[in-house]
Amino acid sequence: MPLGPSSSAVHVQVATPQDVAQNAPRTPTTVTIHPVALFSILDHYLRRTESQDRVIGTLLGTRNDSEIEVKSSFAVLHSETSEQVAVDMEYHRTMYELHHKVNPKEVIVGWYSTGSNLNTYSALIQNFYSQETAPHQAIHVAVNTGVEEGQEPGVKAFISSPVGVFPKPENCVFVPVPVELRFHDAERSGLDLLTNTATSPNNVTPQPIADLELIEQSIHSVAEMLDRVLTYVRAVLTGEKKGDPAIGRYLMDTLGASTDNLEKGGFNSSLQDTLMVSYLANLVRSQAEVSSRLALVS
Repeated sequence: MPLGPSSSAVHVQVATPQDVAQNAPRTPTTVTIHPVALFSILDHYLRRTESQDRVIGTLLGTRNDSEIEVKSSFAVLHSETSEQVAVDMEYHRTMYELHHKVNPKEVIVGWYSTGSNLNTYSALIQNFYSQETAPHQAIHVAVNTGVEEGQEPGVKAFISSPVGVFPKPENCVFVPVPVELRFHDAERSGLDLLTNTATSPNNVTPQPIADLELIEQSIHSVAEMLDRVLTYVRAVLTGEKKGDPAIGRYLMDTLGASTDNLEKGGFNSSLQDTLMVSYLANLVRSQAEVSSRLALVS
């Protein structure tokens, strides 16, 4: 029978499994790392003490549905022996508070370590960071520097899953998650400069290239990519290679896009601006040289 207004009964609605599944945070399926965070991890590894086999730190970034974007990181003091592991939690929280004042949108998303060794101590550290990121899952990024013999350099990402009927913090399995490196257009020139330094025979740091040279290199790079695509398409048409449907759909979406709404004069105007700046710079340089020589003559 219906309850009257004067009744003190409490109506409790039990949540259905569907409601619980909708409110629960989604498991990360993709991890994206920015170069700033990766360089910070490598710098921390280079500054380690001789007694440290690996270093650990906190990862900061943003979450978007099932994707985690790691934008920065900072080192965390820790000591690790064959008997125990200790992490300076107070230092970790202090550093996060300072970073949060500068970048309030970035939150703790997990932790990193160097090397490829995942052991019981890794599970304990993962449990600590899972409490810091609750109710979301914490990710673990393992950066292999390639220093150890037989180990190739690379970056891997993991999430943890408890093991056992009554799981303990030290009992978990690390599940791999796809990871990729993403950078902004403004960071492209810096990464290219570092790449050229690493591939140079005498390890001489090259100077930043001018705008015209950058445009020339970009045009050569696009031309090489078009040549590779053309070679692949011709090989598929002649039957030398078996066509990949995924590559075909990607080429169709990329090359078959409509260009009606593109600004056709944008590239020409930008090129003219670049040429004008280059011309004015050369004119100023020539005038400065003439003035200096006239000063010497007089």
